[in-house]
Amino acid sequence: MIVLRELTRNDATALQRIYSPESTRFLQRGPMDAAEARSAARDAVASAAQSPRTLYTLGLDFDGDLLGIIKLLLDRPVATLGYILRADTWGKGHATEAVLRILALGFGHLGLPEIHAKHHPDNPASGRVLLKAGFVPTGEHAGFTTYAIRPPQTASDLRSRTQGPTTRGG
Repeated sequence: MIVLRELTRNDATALQRIYSPESTRFLQRGPMDAAEARSAARDAVASAAQSPRTLYTLGLDFDGDLLGIIKLLLDRPVATLGYILRADTWGKGHATEAVLRILALGFGHLGLPEIHAKHHPDNPASGRVLLKAGFVPTGEHAGFTTYAIRPPQTASDLRSRTQGPTTRGG
């Protein structure tokens, strides 16, 4: 099971592995070098200490192994989320589970009215993650396919979304 956790400065090496050439292929940035990874870890620690907090940069931890990052940017009234996983962990349901957990934070604790996301059209797997989590396609913007999701209408809707998908094959 994935646990979302705050990043620490000690996560820099894991961040560099996550932001590899393969994983960043469809992002608007390239791979991280060691200095960028140290800076990203420091920035995540600093943003966690801000009040009010405007950015959640959380690690996807699986049995002590940092598999990826999920971010929730609170640009009110609409928030945006993004995620990245190490290439060797793709296809195992981890991204969907992490998105469902961050939605529970956004719609539950934070009371957000809507969350947006996007993916590169050449990365359909990322689009499937968003659709499984309940996002609805909204069009295209700046070469990316865009999505939105609103809070569930009832508590049982929220529970059904956040209990996460069943994954096969590990």
